[in-house]
Amino acid sequence: MKGISGFYRTKYCGDVTKHDCGKEVTLMGWVQRRRDLGGLTFIDLRDRTGICQVVFNPEIHPQAHASTHKIKAEYCIAVEGEIRLRPKDMRNPGMRTGSVELLAQRVSILNEAMTLPFVISETADVSDALRLKYRYLDLRRPSLKENIILRHRAARSVRQYLDKQGFIDIETPILTKSTPEGARDYLVPSRVSPGQFYALPQSPQLFKQLLMIAGFDRYYQIVKCFRDEDLRADRQPEFTQIDIEASFLSQAQIMDISEGLIATMFKDTIGVELPRPFFKMTYNDAIRDYGVDNPDTRFSMKLHDISDLVAESDLEVFSSVVGRGGLVKAINVKGPDNLKRKDLDSLASFISNYGAKGVIWARATEKGWQGSIAKFLTHNQISKIEERLGMEVGDIALFVADKKDVVNASLGALRVHIANKLSLVPKDTYSPVWISEFPLLEWSEEEQRLVSTHHPFTAPVEEDISLLVSAPSKIRAQAYDLVINGQEVGGGSIRIHNKSLQQQVFKVIGIGEEEAKFKFGFLLEALEYGAPPHGGIAFGFDRLVMLIAKAASLRDVIAFPKTQKAFCTLTQAPSPVDETQLAELGIKVIKKGED
Repeated sequence: MKGISGFYRTKYCGDVTKHDCGKEVTLMGWVQRRRDLGGLTFIDLRDRTGICQVVFNPEIHPQAHASTHKIKAEYCIAVEGEIRLRPKDMRNPGMRTGSVELLAQRVSILNEAMTLPFVISETADVSDALRLKYRYLDLRRPSLKENIILRHRAARSVRQYLDKQGFIDIETPILTKSTPEGARDYLVPSRVSPGQFYALPQSPQLFKQLLMIAGFDRYYQIVKCFRDEDLRADRQPEFTQIDIEASFLSQAQIMDISEGLIATMFKDTIGVELPRPFFKMTYNDAIRDYGVDNPDTRFSMKLHDISDLVAESDLEVFSSVVGRGGLVKAINVKGPDNLKRKDLDSLASFISNYGAKGVIWARATEKGWQGSIAKFLTHNQISKIEERLGMEVGDIALFVADKKDVVNASLGALRVHIANKLSLVPKDTYSPVWISEFPLLEWSEEEQRLVSTHHPFTAPVEEDISLLVSAPSKIRAQAYDLVINGQEVGGGSIRIHNKSLQQQVFKVIGIGEEEAKFKFGFLLEALEYGAPPHGGIAFGFDRLVMLIAKAASLRDVIAFPKTQKAFCTLTQAPSPVDETQLAELGIKVIKKGED
């Protein structure tokens, strides 16, 4: 059988082994490198599986060798020949195919390549903008290619696991109704309904709840979601999530199935066994001990509240903060020999990003505390602080005093900053932890009202339902997040499946009957048709792949990502459209500053 240009590929480059010696094979791919050595010509041929060395010998196959003079880097070629062992002194043990080579008999140039805009190399100094503009070339880099293949293997693992658990893969609409409760929607104008808009889904939340009401008691989907929000290294305007919903399961059962999913994915993709069950802590415990609700538990260095110990101290910054209802918290950095005075002084600049006004430090020495704080505290106060923090000679205590939220946010961030600076975080370690019992509602300074911490369909803890009228801010949610190494990789909840309770929650967050009917009328009606108890979870698939690939950014695990301004430099999107298209939609573009 003949294929392209009279050649039919019989093997991938990276799959050639010593067991193929003596066999005739045909490889196709791109020229990684070409070398002329003493009459022989060597070409490293690359495809998505790896590289195979091809040797052209003018004494054995002169016509094939003559063809190599036209071949340059990144040319796409086909080569037919015999696999043989390399000479012992030319074998490369660091290469998967390093013990063999292909002795070329025939070669065909399938396509030439212009000079590339940058060298395809892991070490080449190339700007991100240029890499993204020529993403199809950058994807030829081994690291990116391996990440995309790893992503494929992760998706395959997810589907196989959930299929065995009885879940059904069901697609939900991409063009849906705008329900602005959270991030901004991406809107899509309708041509057939002028002045009307669809929204791209931030999540299939409402549809998966409707599927539970429909009787599909175990649903999942690896689905695209869209949020018009400010971007960063672990955020993209369009992202992928593993969406799961199930009926007749408790929170504990959903968490158990989710643990199995994550453990299976890690084992299938990178061979890591995650210990089960995963560690669990409440939201309040996470904030108390780590300052954040996404704690990195690979190292200790917990936060300690010492407000009671310094409330009556002579240090006014402590006593006045406590007197105003604030907090004084501290972390103990164990024996940091390489944390110098200038490093300690620079910490104030770091935590200012989190609203804190400064950091006070004290180093424990054999002669007592070193640092300006010592003269304002009694021996008894210092002794009690050391006992609470577990301080020993050589340790450094870092203190922050301010409002509760500021102290927790700044000291929680400082904890991670110090751990990274001092290399305290164990390598190749994964520490998953469930966070539960989040507040159902939180106060929004911007909107001056209570808003849903997660989303308005989250069920309250049953014994807290009575607080909806008297103390809504104290209600705990049947919500749960999975955090791995300080990264929130998934979040979910048990849903409200009763119309009356759903209306009560809407009322508390300022959504009146008319607004609720307009935005969520179809869901409220559906809840009256025998809606079963149900709940679910959504995992950030991109973020999980980033974690297992040890990538620095989501862009490293997405084939065609956007920039931090949600711009695609490859396709130049978003871009202007023809006036005719706008006229059909009944839309006129008004530039900022115009009436």
